[in-house]
Amino acid sequence: MHIYIIGIGPGNPELLTIEAKKAIAQSSILVGDKRMISAETKTDKEVYETYNSSEIRRIAAAHADRNDTMAVLVSGDVGFFSLASLLKDIPGCTVTRIPGISSLVYFAAKLQTPWQDVYCISRHGRQTPFVWAVQCHPKVFCLTGGHDSVSALCQELCQYGLQDVVVQVGLNLSYPQERIVSGTAETLAQQHLSGLAVMMIYNDKASPRPMPFPGLDDTLFHRGDAPMTKQDIRCIAISKLRPQPNDVVYDVGAGTGSCSVELALQVPWGHVYAMEVNPAALQVLAQNKERFALPQLTIVAGDAAETMKSLPMPQRVFIGGTKGKLERILQIIYQKNPACVVVMTAITIETLAAITAYYAKYPAYDLDITQASIAKGKSVGPYHMMMGQNPVYILTATPKEIL
Repeated sequence: MHIYIIGIGPGNPELLTIEAKKAIAQSSILVGDKRMISAETKTDKEVYETYNSSEIRRIAAAHADRNDTMAVLVSGDVGFFSLASLLKDIPGCTVTRIPGISSLVYFAAKLQTPWQDVYCISRHGRQTPFVWAVQCHPKVFCLTGGHDSVSALCQELCQYGLQDVVVQVGLNLSYPQERIVSGTAETLAQQHLSGLAVMMIYNDKASPRPMPFPGLDDTLFHRGDAPMTKQDIRCIAISKLRPQPNDVVYDVGAGTGSCSVELALQVPWGHVYAMEVNPAALQVLAQNKERFALPQLTIVAGDAAETMKSLPMPQRVFIGGTKGKLERILQIIYQKNPACVVVMTAITIETLAAITAYYAKYPAYDLDITQASIAKGKSVGPYHMMMGQNPVYILTATPKEIL
């Protein structure tokens, strides 16, 4: 069986390439969702209405021993946020990809604007950082879909102070009901724009955010009465954790969120889940999230031993407090990802003993223990006096196979 994976462009059959039309014509099996195959339903081909990659693989496997040709229709171009990326190495089949006109190329032509300088993201079934992209790039193209409608995404921009950016929306591109709507994020957030939609966002105040070094000054955070991991300990703990830009990170016992904020700044393409049970701390944590405009930070209220069960698998975890449930929390973390790197802080000897006792039972992990005794200078008249803070233990558990 030979399979053609064909990019059909925005949807209008007139935009199919000549190569694509030939491949469809010679194929006896046609696969695609209803919108894509509607123009071909009057043929004598075997037609399968699906856009599910597993189902397409099943159909291909069922016909693999036939000396035949199957055409799989995918929207846009096969190399631009396409289903085609999931259709590799199909057993018993050879595959040819045929490119199509992507929605980006089509929309840019309609807007009479170049697209080589566009930063491209998709929120169609994906959680790509959207606000961060607009904050950092003067021109952003975004595919929308599902809950991430045009109005929802514009509301997200407004939430983080980007209400004045200019947004152009392409609706039902290439179809007779095609429309292009322009406005600010603030005006479009109030409109209901239905149909297939893409967005071009212009931010003339965009500024690239270099990867920051950890160690924001403590005075930058809202504090309240919630506990906070202070600047110097934060620096050491995050350097031990070594988060990568795409990582999913847990902050367990987030308190004011000082570590949550620093970690979110380290993972612009990842995500941080800040877990806290104290209502007063949750309020301060929300204030700090808003102050630093961090859409990649999600606050999770409640007992971490319960709430983390439904969260995505982490690559890094910082633990500042567990309410006496350290062992249960660690078990859940390692069930999700045995290769997770975990950094914990402890002030009391009892917490230190509990952590060392836990890892004594698991020799697959290397436990590094650092004690930090920090003293800060205080002006006393013409003199400076060093004022000691509580010593803090910083424990790093790393799977030995990735050391």
